[in-house]
Amino acid sequence: MQVSAKLNNFRKSPRKVRLVASMLRGLSVKEAQNQLKFIVKGSTPNFEKLLKSAASNAENNFGWDKENLFIKDVVVNEGAKLKRWLPRAYGRASLILKRTSNIEIVVAEVVPGKGRKKVAKQEIKEVKGKPEVSKKEKEKTKETKEEKKEIVKERVEKEFVDEKKKAEKSKGFLKRVFRRKSM
Repeated sequence: MQVSAKLNNFRKSPRKVRLVASMLRGLSVKEAQNQLKFIVKGSTPNFEKLLKSAASNAENNFGWDKENLFIKDVVVNEGAKLKRWLPRAYGRASLILKRTSNIEIVVAEVVPGKGRKKVAKQEIKEVKGKPEVSKKEKEKTKETKEEKKEIVKERVEKEFVDEKKKAEKSKGFLKRVFRRKSM
């Protein structure tokens, strides 16, 4: 079984990215991380992130041991090209292609099943087996709901009264509008 991690539309040319990818193919995850620390290429920081992501995917989703992982394959494909124009002599224009690449790192186990951890299964909620709530708890929730409703009513009434007072103090149009609404 294999676990992978992808990076799409990475703004480096695939030709430059493949140089780093060819160095990592077949190495264990630890060795690859050490190699990436000393490779002087523009795409190495992104490869480090991608490699960490693939290793953590394997560890968290499948319970694999990081010590038992190796890079099975690194695929670098061409992504979307950004097309730009450069003005030239005699009113001409030349095309500039800003290339992007799609990278995929595939990680597999060296020895299948070695050091594997059990992954906790997600709990399935049963509709029939809902936990019963005691009568005291039900009463408490009812009381708290009623208290909240009362507090909200008090706030609304205060706000309405405040608006009424403001309208009475002010002169003119607003005074008439609020007078009409209250009748």
